[in-house]
Amino acid sequence: MKLILEWTYKTPKGAVAVLRSEAMTPAQALMIAEDIEKTGRVQSLEIIDEYDSTWMIKELKKYLKEMETEPHHITIYFDGGFDIQTKASGLGVAIYYEKDGKSFRLRHNAYTAGLDSNNEAEYAALHLALVELDLMDVHHQTVRIIGDSQVVINQLNGEWPAYEKTLSDWADKIENKLQALGLKAEYELVPRKENTEADRLATQALQGTEISGVIEIQS
Repeated sequence: MKLILEWTYKTPKGAVAVLRSEAMTPAQALMIAEDIEKTGRVQSLEIIDEYDSTWMIKELKKYLKEMETEPHHITIYFDGGFDIQTKASGLGVAIYYEKDGKSFRLRHNAYTAGLDSNNEAEYAALHLALVELDLMDVHHQTVRIIGDSQVVINQLNGEWPAYEKTLSDWADKIENKLQALGLKAEYELVPRKENTEADRLATQALQGTEISGVIEIQS
């Protein structure tokens, strides 16, 4: 989640100016908001998120305290594989996150039938990752989504139109899931060689090897 501060500044002689910050993290916003209040020059101070909702300082403090014990700093790697001969698909996701001051990695894959293309399998893999976030109770924050599918990444970030109804439906499904969880996605397209973990998980799913688990990452 990114926040913007909107400060209505009032001088001792009554002159007023409205100052608006750049987007910043919740922790930065709280620190600066508390510092602004100490100036004694505040007519009003609003903390605004990406959905134009306004936060009070005490609400932001509570949110940050809860975030310490909940998964945050989420990065998703996803990949989908499709066997044109069998019409089978393998979905692979790797989710990196922090919780209680520690770093973790969740890996999960799935075999599925009924999809019609590799692009659809890529979308299904990303949706699988969002389902995992839902199960982890991840909500109201920004998540990085990394993949090597030009179609999925460019369609979801609005650079490419989704002319195929099947893919358009998947894009809507992804956006609806993000909205339901209160998540803002930052998409990143990478070369396949930088997405090998998710690719391997998708391949293993196609081969019938199921993988699901979480490990702590030692620094």
